Amino acid sequence: MTSKTIVLHFSKENWNKPIVYKLVKDFSLSFNILKANVLPRQESFMVLELSGPKADFKRGMEYLAEVGVGVEPIEKDIVREDHKCIHCGACTAVCPTGSLYINRKTMEVLFDSAKCSACELCIKACPPRAMESRFV
Repeated sequence: MTSKTIVLHFSKENWNKPIVYKLVKDFSLSFNILKANVLPRQESFMVLELSGPKADFKRGMEYLAEVGVGVEPIEKDIVREDHKCIHCGACTAVCPTGSLYINRKTMEVLFDSAKCSACELCIKACPPRAMESRFV
């Protein structure tokens, strides 16, 4: 099984094609849309978590290249410098995946990196700059 977070770049010519649908139907891939900016007749992008059997994933990537969709892997991790965190909770308000959350018993901010989509919203929201982006 292969799973990656990728950015798909659509051109003015292919923005309205059922490309993600075909990834599911023809290549048995699963997806979760994390962010998208798709506008009529304009260059657009979509951030996806894409997963499926390794061979199908590879064929799906080949299909994307054939139809002219640019694929950019997101190979960053978000990390928290625990010694900097003051547990203010600002990051939890902007985290779209729930990877940053407050333990109500201890009132500590906890970070589940497995749920993180690397959107970087927490980096901007963190007053003491405890959240950082690192290339893998």
